[in-house]
Amino acid sequence: MAATARYILGIDPGLRSTGFGLIEQSGSKLAYVASGCIKTDDSGTLPERLLTIAEDVQSIITQHKPDDVVVEKVFVNVNPQSTLLLGQARGAAITAAVLAGVTVHEYTALQVKQAVVGHGKAAKEQVQEMVKRLLKLDATPQADAADALATAITHAHSRQGLGALAPELLAKRKIRQRGGRIV
Repeated sequence: MAATARYILGIDPGLRSTGFGLIEQSGSKLAYVASGCIKTDDSGTLPERLLTIAEDVQSIITQHKPDDVVVEKVFVNVNPQSTLLLGQARGAAITAAVLAGVTVHEYTALQVKQAVVGHGKAAKEQVQEMVKRLLKLDATPQADAADALATAITHAHSRQGLGALAPELLAKRKIRQRGGRIV
């Protein structure tokens, strides 16, 4: 029996550039569908820039009809103002997905790098190269788009093997979760 194809839209939020990447998962096979960046006008107001992100994410969802949307979680960096702006861009993307009726999943940058490269301290170039290899692309995707594709790949991998069984096993109390980790 052939596996049903699922479409996963990854989003790497940013106020200047929000990366997006859509993959198709059919069983254990992953295929590239589309990717790119949503650019906002630096001279625009914050609400205008957030509206651009929300409208463009909504448009991508309407066009491609993904089964899942996956967004990278915000990390706290040295500049609190940058973290706040990143969180607002992330919120605009999540809101667009929720309004479109698509399930939203979240992964940290560490989880994404571990899933795609094999270690959490991977450089952007390493993520780009692994995305290129995993999706058999002819060219290396732009950094923000590669991060979004990597986020989608992470979700696809989490839906396979034990990762796919975890929610069911947690519900049946066959395994336990402590601090976000399965024990």
